[in-house]
Amino acid sequence: MVTAPVRYLRSFVVPIVVALVAGGFDPWALGSSAAAVLSMLVVAFVNWRTVRYQVGAERLEIRRGLIGRSRRTIPLERIRGVDVTSTLLHRALGLAVVRVEAAAGGGAAEEGRLDAVAAAEAERLRRVLLHRRAVLGGAPAAEAAAPEADPGERPAADLPEAAADEVEYFRMPRAWYLYAMLSLGYLLTPFAALAALVGFVAQVLSDLDFDVDSEAATGAAEWLRDGGTSLLVTLLVGTLLLLVLLMPVFAVVSYSVNHWGFTLRRRDSALVTERGLFTRRSVTLEHRRIRGHALRDSPLERWRGAVRLRAIVTGLGDAAAAATLLPTGPRERVGEIVERALTPYRGGLVRHPPAARTRRLFRAVGPFAAAAAAALAAEVYWLAALLAAAALLGVPLGLDRYRALGHGYDGHQVSVRSGSLRREQAVLLRDAVIGWTWRQTLFQRRAGLATLQIAVGAGGGTYDAVDADFDESVAFAAGVTPAVLRPFLAGAGEDTAPDGPAASG
Repeated sequence: MVTAPVRYLRSFVVPIVVALVAGGFDPWALGSSAAAVLSMLVVAFVNWRTVRYQVGAERLEIRRGLIGRSRRTIPLERIRGVDVTSTLLHRALGLAVVRVEAAAGGGAAEEGRLDAVAAAEAERLRRVLLHRRAVLGGAPAAEAAAPEADPGERPAADLPEAAADEVEYFRMPRAWYLYAMLSLGYLLTPFAALAALVGFVAQVLSDLDFDVDSEAATGAAEWLRDGGTSLLVTLLVGTLLLLVLLMPVFAVVSYSVNHWGFTLRRRDSALVTERGLFTRRSVTLEHRRIRGHALRDSPLERWRGAVRLRAIVTGLGDAAAAATLLPTGPRERVGEIVERALTPYRGGLVRHPPAARTRRLFRAVGPFAAAAAAALAAEVYWLAALLAAAALLGVPLGLDRYRALGHGYDGHQVSVRSGSLRREQAVLLRDAVIGWTWRQTLFQRRAGLATLQIAVGAGGGTYDAVDADFDESVAFAAGVTPAVLRPFLAGAGEDTAPDGPAASG
């Protein structure tokens, strides 16, 4: 019950402080602020006491509200995930938040949220929901529904304990936190923090109706004319240099906050990840929903031989946080985890033809070269020089993109790889492939190339083999799913792209 008022206060702390400061801390301002806090406590208490949930044979029902009542029913077969999170406040009180994600459109959406649930009950509820979701088709029709419960009570008697079948695959070593310095997103944390601070100060000044009068503006202008400009520039440059020096420190700190104590374990028939320092999050991915995995890296991570591991899961879309199985770490160690927890890819990758290299180079260099020529024609020489330098830098980028291209099949799994600034190698179970699509631009047709899109009902939906040899890609797809493509190949011949609902060109 305490967690909701804290959440409300966090949202209204700035208006309350502004009201107190603007009111000069007079009795009216203090009284109104106290009344606001008291009303938050009452509303939070009523909301907490009126929440009820019931796990039935086929559905989860959540009821809440005293005056304005709401009732939400979630069919168990639509449940795609049950996550348990807990902030520092929740953990101090032995509580947790249960989030139920259900199928919605192309991915999953949060449909049920139970706050301030006893931690043991939250874990038990997650196991029961996932278990009933898995066996719903074979569950006895007369299975009794679980009686009502509220977030603070002990679970119902028919919510059984899950079998203690748990294997820990990975616990994050301290040295892995240093890999944060290889991630551009984490390296930019100081600048993001500075932008947030500036925004907060601007909001406070706006709420206080802070205006700069003309006399103060005139004084500032005179100070700048008297030599204040150089001091201001020095301060700005010094601040930027300090932020640059602090980039690795901030990167490691923010990375540690997000991934502190990261663990990957198998619990029953699911993979469970847990991570977080201040807010601890636990994500459960059922094995039957995992249709493959993806290895991602950036140029800095490749330089240090590091890679990230994500699961390709049905009903989850391309949600990065929920699908993360391992943070950035040594490629060899990640490969060992894949060997134990998933199915590793044991085949090679087919290199794409030289025409693909020409296209990668043109796409990396062409736009900058054309812009440089336009700037040169306009006699903007400094801009032309910058664009020409960018075009030269595009050469190694294009070559690296070409080297990344590849696709393969090891008899059980399909793999495609592409990208440079964010390289990804996706490994898909053969049973997960539900269709093939060939796409060709005019230039690809002239070069005998095509982009082969592999459709799966998981992850991002499609995975592309970019600029593959057209004839080879048709034979490749036929080798993976011969029963699907044989009718199209028999009717059109192997020199023509398959056309149909499962394979289209």
